[in-house]
Amino acid sequence: MSTTATGKINVQTENIFPIIKKFLYSDNEIFLRELVSNAVDATQKLKALNSIGEAKGDLGDIRIEVEVDKGSKTITIKDKGIGMTAEEIEKYITQIAFSGAEEFVNKYKDKVDKNVVIGHFGLGFYSAFMVAKKVEIFSLSYKNGAKGVRWECDGSPEYTIEEISNRTQRGTNIVLHITDDCEEYLDTHKIEGLLKKYCKFLPVEIKFGTKKDWVDKGEKDDKGETKMTEVEVDNIINNPNPAWTKKPSDLKDEDYGGFYRELYPMQFEQPLFHIHLNVDYPFNLTGILYFPKLSNKLEMPKDRIQLYCNQVFVTDNVENIVPDFLTLLRGVIDSPDIPLNVSRSYLQADGNVKKIASHITKKVADKLEEISKKDRAEFEKKWDDIKIFVQYGMLSDEKFYEKAVKFALLKNTDGKYFSFEEFENHVKPLQTDKDKKLVYLYATNAEEQHAYIDAAKSRGYEVLLMDTVIDPHYINSLEAKLKDTSFVRVDSDTVDKLIKKDENSISKLSEEQQKELQPVIEGAVNKDQFTVVFENLSETDAPMLITRPEFMRRMKDMNQLGGGGMGWYGNMPDMYNLVVNSNHPLISKILAETDKDKQSQLASQTADLALLSQGLLKGEKLTGFIKRSVEMIG
Repeated sequence: MSTTATGKINVQTENIFPIIKKFLYSDNEIFLRELVSNAVDATQKLKALNSIGEAKGDLGDIRIEVEVDKGSKTITIKDKGIGMTAEEIEKYITQIAFSGAEEFVNKYKDKVDKNVVIGHFGLGFYSAFMVAKKVEIFSLSYKNGAKGVRWECDGSPEYTIEEISNRTQRGTNIVLHITDDCEEYLDTHKIEGLLKKYCKFLPVEIKFGTKKDWVDKGEKDDKGETKMTEVEVDNIINNPNPAWTKKPSDLKDEDYGGFYRELYPMQFEQPLFHIHLNVDYPFNLTGILYFPKLSNKLEMPKDRIQLYCNQVFVTDNVENIVPDFLTLLRGVIDSPDIPLNVSRSYLQADGNVKKIASHITKKVADKLEEISKKDRAEFEKKWDDIKIFVQYGMLSDEKFYEKAVKFALLKNTDGKYFSFEEFENHVKPLQTDKDKKLVYLYATNAEEQHAYIDAAKSRGYEVLLMDTVIDPHYINSLEAKLKDTSFVRVDSDTVDKLIKKDENSISKLSEEQQKELQPVIEGAVNKDQFTVVFENLSETDAPMLITRPEFMRRMKDMNQLGGGGMGWYGNMPDMYNLVVNSNHPLISKILAETDKDKQSQLASQTADLALLSQGLLKGEKLTGFIKRSVEMIG
């Protein structure tokens, strides 16, 4: 070729650059990731060729440098990798979508690891024009006798290419002349932030200027303490060998803890445990997932799972890419099969991404099952901190449910844990109703529902504690999946009716007496909120108590988290039953009272006691109750 030549980029449209800007990438800051990744590719190719003897000699310093020059309004990305000849620039740069990475992998597929090279699409270089009005390439190939070359393009299909004699350093410099509307990228803090976001774990050292650091001076002071001195050192912004790239057998617990702090420096609480992913079939996948402590609230963490492709950051916005419940975890997933294109619709629809998500779900379930079998006592200690994750997974992913139902735990109000199988066998003799259905009693608040729990336990029943925000949905799901099983909240009915048996109890009050007493009791409560019902309870049970019908209360609870078309339940008033114990002596006393005012007062005081036990006595009613009680004591 002549010393200087011009040409036209081989594309099918004059509007390739607007298309790149609009459709290929979702954010213009991605240009830095793409160009640094290309520099890493060039370096990795050189190392691979050197390892098989095709690139001779000592490689020397192969770190990548990124420089910002505010004066000339340029950003330069320098590598000391494989470099390019003029012919290779013509081939790889001017023929858009012809990927040099793909060609390299195909040529050397039997000699080098195919995953050593990041790029696949051949379009990454052109992301430079998202922020640059002009781009220059200065390059010198590693090949013997190669001549330096300079390429220039102003964002139109026309370009200029020429041989240069003053290029002596092997590798490539990409110089971006930043447009006026993208001058924010000339801020060094901005660029360092982007490098740490996208390039923090790239496999080749990346230098970005220098920084001050304290080093050992090699001397002791008068007190025998080490003298430190401040020096200027290279600012290496990445860790080329992150923990997930190493074999699990080569790592200790402190290594995993250190990497967690590296990922999330603002997280001071250590995770409960981790899963190290290391898969090479049917796809390549590595990574480390951490289980943080989770509260009973379903809160999506701000520090989320990070997706990488060959150590290049892709996204941490993983909703709809991995199953929702996995977004409660933290950590890293890295696979060369995750496309670097960051269009969310592209990632969500990608077949490999779906397979990877499915596999991770399986690995997480397997790990939890392994921990539960290996050390049940330790698993029980961690259960309260991970149960909302497991429950969410069982609700939202059928495959996860099938595995999790074997290790998921149920906890009773005494703090004892059971597997589903253990609990079924434990309560079956006493908690099977007359229709041969197993009844799981549960409470949502052990303190507020203490009286009901105590009454159930006095019958020998077990009461589960189901107090997470998603438990109403979880219970509904379990009822649909567990055979002949129902869940009944312990305050939803009288203790004798929670688990319906064949026994018939006898009432001390006739139907006529109950009808006579009904309006007296109704006068003591708000009839729009309470339904008065008579039950034949034991004389030792309370004279009156409050129950909340299971169905309506559960629908309202589910509506708090969102229950799929049940919004209207949230607008309905709370409904309660005021259960009158027809066998209690106090009820007989109210019936026998002939003074209507005293009868009404006695009925109100007894009803208020029941309301008070449930925290339902408030305002004027509570003030009046306290006043009457003081008068009675006096």
